[in-house]
Amino acid sequence: MRTRLSSNRKRGGIALVIVMISIFVLTILAAGFAYSMKVETRLAMRASNESELQWLGRSGVEWAKWILAQQLMINTEPYDSLDQVWAGGPGGLSNSNSPLADLPEEIKLGSGVIKRPRITDLDRKWNINTCGEMILTRALQNMGAEGSESTAVVNAILDWIDRDDQTRVEGAESDVYQNFEPPYSAKNGPIDDISELLFIRGVTQEMYLGMSATNFQGGAYLQRMDRFGPRQKMPLFSAGLVDLFTPISGGKININTASAEVLMLIPGMDEQLAQLIVSARSGSDDGTPMSMSGPFKNLTPNYLWAKVQGLSLEAARNLQQFCDVRSRTFEVQVEVEIGGSKRTFHAILGRNNPRDVQLLSFYWKS
Repeated sequence: MRTRLSSNRKRGGIALVIVMISIFVLTILAAGFAYSMKVETRLAMRASNESELQWLGRSGVEWAKWILAQQLMINTEPYDSLDQVWAGGPGGLSNSNSPLADLPEEIKLGSGVIKRPRITDLDRKWNINTCGEMILTRALQNMGAEGSESTAVVNAILDWIDRDDQTRVEGAESDVYQNFEPPYSAKNGPIDDISELLFIRGVTQEMYLGMSATNFQGGAYLQRMDRFGPRQKMPLFSAGLVDLFTPISGGKININTASAEVLMLIPGMDEQLAQLIVSARSGSDDGTPMSMSGPFKNLTPNYLWAKVQGLSLEAARNLQQFCDVRSRTFEVQVEVEIGGSKRTFHAILGRNNPRDVQLLSFYWKS
């Protein structure tokens, strides 16, 4: 009798364990299924939002085009500067009567939201495809490169851009890059993205990024691109090639938006004079034609001499040759959101006149 009772208890205990295990397994399967359905729902939602996100991004770019066109129509501000609304500044006195007054930080369009576009002019930098040997050499010298090192890097950059296969002195064409692992060819065409410099022989991380190279998170990638021996010494100032050059611009430097390091590449320009120019454009424009405060309005010699004390005739001529007070090419960043999905879009705009602001490129990073 006791044996049967003990046997029944054991069977009941085993059955209970089996039931508990079954419930546990089913719970895990149900949780996994629920999680999978949640992921699928999110993916489906994002897929359904994809086209709407793109249209929101394009709408944001159109907003940026409108802002740039309106800025050009303010007759009392015949220049582009960092204190204006398009650049994120407060704007001058003229803005109070213009459509640019009180721009919203975001616009709701349907069920989506467009953040106010961030606009940066590209004419604050030198166009690396057109600046030439002299400007490139000055850039490398300012970074602390030795004469022979500077010559090799400059000629390698020029060989990368030019359309022939003739190697300049200490330069590099496809025959050099074919010996790398993996092998590749010189582009023999204009640089489309400034990061292409990292493929060019002799261009190191420090040259490309300047002082920020020590904090660059993608160092492993850049180190892979730097196949040319030990790193060079750190540059003497914070700006690197990425801070000085752009692959697309109107061709001239905007004196009102360029950094002192960019201005220092102008022939005859030293650090002291570059800093004087940056200081001279500070302050607010009072709106009068003869005002000497605020951004540069023109680059006539008399105006330059009145605005920048100690400016030589040669320096004034060089400023006229290489600089302008307007920007013509702009980079736009637009953040949009719909249904919990977010996306950042980028665009390049070319502005010819208020009625002609062209979209040169439109893209986003996955």
